[in-house]
Amino acid sequence: MDATPPPPALPRAAAAAAATPAIRPTPVIEPLLLAAARVSTFDGERLLTHASGFFFEREGRLFLVTSRHVVIDTPSKHFPDRLQIELHTDAQNLAQSTGFSIPLYRDGRSIWRQGTDDAGEIDVALVELERQALPATLVYRAFTPAHLVDLADRSDPVQVGSSLLIVGFPLGFHDTLHHLPVVRQAISASSYGLRFQGEGYFLTDARTHRGTSGAPVVMRVSDVSSIPGDLPWRLLGVHSARLDVGSRDEREDEALGLNCAWYADILMTLSAPATPASPVASERPRSTRRQSADARTRTAAAPADPAKPSPR
Repeated sequence: MDATPPPPALPRAAAAAAATPAIRPTPVIEPLLLAAARVSTFDGERLLTHASGFFFEREGRLFLVTSRHVVIDTPSKHFPDRLQIELHTDAQNLAQSTGFSIPLYRDGRSIWRQGTDDAGEIDVALVELERQALPATLVYRAFTPAHLVDLADRSDPVQVGSSLLIVGFPLGFHDTLHHLPVVRQAISASSYGLRFQGEGYFLTDARTHRGTSGAPVVMRVSDVSSIPGDLPWRLLGVHSARLDVGSRDEREDEALGLNCAWYADILMTLSAPATPASPVASERPRSTRRQSADARTRTAAAPADPAKPSPR
């Protein structure tokens, strides 16, 4: 039986290429996802809820923004004493992260900032992060005053029906391997710039869930050169809650599917250097807690457990 002839020899360059394993390109991560943070609330070591938040930077100072009812909510008897957020620590491997603990009280006084207007309390809270306590290799993006909407600038008008995004962690759901949020499509459902029913918020039409409280509501800009950096988005508001009608017949009528988002320009007031910390919302034991990162670095979080406390 004739032997099978050997295959023809490959040219030297082709042989070298065949022997070299293919290099997988580094995936491109949308910077918008790095601006959001998953927020967990704790009372001591007891996990209470999950929510959403995002980073805001002004004049070198870095803040975490979320909903006020995430840090305190008297009607539901929700009184956490600290928050914890997940931070990326390796730009080449987003599976590496660490938890960062943020105490809400110091010497018995609350340290977050909140605001009020003629209609009452604004459902937005802002906590300044201590940069010296953050990981040296922190990977994040932050909105700035340049991302806020200037109603006098008509180059990117926010019109009724404008396409928006809500970036958050609905029901605590997210990419548990890479610690990234998910994005829900929304549209502007009320006249942007007007206070809906006299309140400091506007409406969005989107499918949202508990756990989305504190998420940024954004709109892509048409001229990316109008905003410095790699976040070509306008920060319109802070998602607060789903809106419903008390007279709705739950058997006959579907939910409205509308949500309220507080205008983001409140962040300029809350982040102003002269703004004092919020008044004491409730007396807490004096604590020596400071902001700190976990001593260990995690490579992946456990999947969300449906038996855990309900996200906010």
